[in-house]
Amino acid sequence: MKPMKNTLIHLSLAAFIICGSAGAEANRYGPPISLELAKKVALAASAEMHNRQLELTIAIVDSGGNLIYLERANQAPLGTVDAAIGKARAANGIKAATKVLEDQILGNNKLNLLGIPGAFPVEGGVPLIINKQIVGAIGASGASPVEDGVVANEGAKSLLP
Repeated sequence: MKPMKNTLIHLSLAAFIICGSAGAEANRYGPPISLELAKKVALAASAEMHNRQLELTIAIVDSGGNLIYLERANQAPLGTVDAAIGKARAANGIKAATKVLEDQILGNNKLNLLGIPGAFPVEGGVPLIINKQIVGAIGASGASPVEDGVVANEGAKSLLP
């Protein structure tokens, strides 16, 4: 089995554990986000990043978990690149914000979730949804987890009607 497909299977299992079977199916995967829409999401997230005077990396993956767009601010630490991609892939894989994983581990003592390949239990990853279908996800990294989450959520909101 290919590593990415294996990771998505493990993250789908995490979604089942976290949300239960009904929650995991609330949004189905849709067609992959287009580059044009990915840039729109990144622009909204980047505007929030600049409003807050942050230096972040913003990553967008499609519904298959493949990187489609990446933007790193000039002074964003190099380590934020992998973290932003990881947050986006995890949010796409669990069909929920990475904050959900973080809350389950910290608040509900579900340390077993740390063992799932591809899990990224830090706020800053958010699914991108169009017409109740997940078309990808955004990840932001470089500030506090809460600030990363605010920036990622602003990007995701740009797809709302």
